[in-house]
Amino acid sequence: MITPNSQRANAVATTFIRSSVSSWSLGWADLKRHRELLYFLTWRDIKVRYKQTVLGVAWSILQPLAVALALAAFLGRVIPMTSSDLPYPVFAYAGMVLWQLFAQSLTEASNSIVGNEQLVSKIYFPRLLAPLSAVAASLVDFAVSLLVLVLYFIYFRITPSVTVVLSPLFVLPVILSSLGTGLWLSALNVRFRDVRFIVNFLVQFWFFATPVAYPTQAVPSRWRALYELNPMVGALDGFRWALRGEGPFPARSVAVAVFIGLVSLITGLYYFRRTEDTFADFI
Repeated sequence: MITPNSQRANAVATTFIRSSVSSWSLGWADLKRHRELLYFLTWRDIKVRYKQTVLGVAWSILQPLAVALALAAFLGRVIPMTSSDLPYPVFAYAGMVLWQLFAQSLTEASNSIVGNEQLVSKIYFPRLLAPLSAVAASLVDFAVSLLVLVLYFIYFRITPSVTVVLSPLFVLPVILSSLGTGLWLSALNVRFRDVRFIVNFLVQFWFFATPVAYPTQAVPSRWRALYELNPMVGALDGFRWALRGEGPFPARSVAVAVFIGLVSLITGLYYFRRTEDTFADFI
């Protein structure tokens, strides 16, 4: 005989997935429940990036190193440097590793939803994990590329100041701005596929507007305040200051970088959360 209790025991559980009530909600409980997926997506991105390559993860070192050496060869004697600055090869490489983190995070995050269309269209998971895993994979490359910076310090006999322990703090505005902008572009890329072409142009333009190959002091003072609205200016100035520990601390540009990064992240999260319910429809 089938009793009501046995019927309830044999019933199949049904899970209803509804969109968030507020676009400002991050869904922390959902992200925490799927935290292992973030690890697997990050590890997958790293493996796919260097799959069937001869040098593998060494490319994360060779790319910024090659550009830094080219800058040192062609611009090393032209760019005006002060006595408190790092030697130009170290200056250029320090800028390149931080720039590569930003450019790679921004590019990969902007393509993260379209690149995971098979997952997005077939199963449920917090869509925010896709751009987060792209940025996390870029952080792994950044950590590897820092090894060459250590060798540079040994070769040029540079003794790091105690301020070097603060250098990881200046990676924060890079992550904030790249993730925030990447969230905007990843959501837009779902509906407008020509966004990927805009990203390539944006990254190239942003490079020349960032003090990678030249110091911020080379920019005329009347344009300096406008120039520092680029969050990478404060990030690079602060990072290089922490490595050398000499000269005035670029407080204004660092504060602006953090502020712009936070605004970018908050607005990017809002737009991403507001539009994520429609991703599967357009993919």
